[in-house]
Amino acid sequence: MNPKLPNPSPPPATEDEIAHPPSGAGPRWRSLWSGQWGNLRVLAIALAIALTVRVLIAEPRYIPSNSMDPTLHIGDRLLVDKVSYRWHPPHRGDIVVFAPPPQLTRLGYEPSQAFIKRVIGEPGQTVEVVQGQVRIDGQPLQEPYILEPPAYALEPVTVPPGQVFVMGDNRNDSNDSHVWGGLPQQNIIGRARFRFWPLDRLGPVG
Repeated sequence: MNPKLPNPSPPPATEDEIAHPPSGAGPRWRSLWSGQWGNLRVLAIALAIALTVRVLIAEPRYIPSNSMDPTLHIGDRLLVDKVSYRWHPPHRGDIVVFAPPPQLTRLGYEPSQAFIKRVIGEPGQTVEVVQGQVRIDGQPLQEPYILEPPAYALEPVTVPPGQVFVMGDNRNDSNDSHVWGGLPQQNIIGRARFRFWPLDRLGPVG
């Protein structure tokens, strides 16, 4: 009768067996990582494009006051074109978004605050308000877009080079050039082009 022999112990695991997944797992992990990396690259490209568009081409803005009534209301959301004024200067009738000029920063307004008004006078033109009527170079300006005629007078002001004269469509409730003077064109962020909210007033601005 043969004596009972003890079961042999399994050989110790080698370094290769500890360090690597079972056979066939490597390709699956590489495939999964490859797919995720592809998604991350697409996301990074999309974010870069969105950032480039916002910084260089266009950006959304929110209307916080009623100074542009009845054209724009509190809560309206606009798309601001930041490209056009690289090729031509602002013109009368344009609705522009701008950083506060030095006259306002000296009063405590933050440079990051943005205003929105309509261009009324271009460089070299003379703006005045007489008996509730805005005049440009002595000629009455037809303004079907205002809420009501201005209830103030303004002595003739000639717009300096490199500046524009801006006013809110809500003439009697607007902190604009009739209060603080000309707006340097370098302060203009862009031109309001399109209202995308609310949906019932979706469309071009101005």
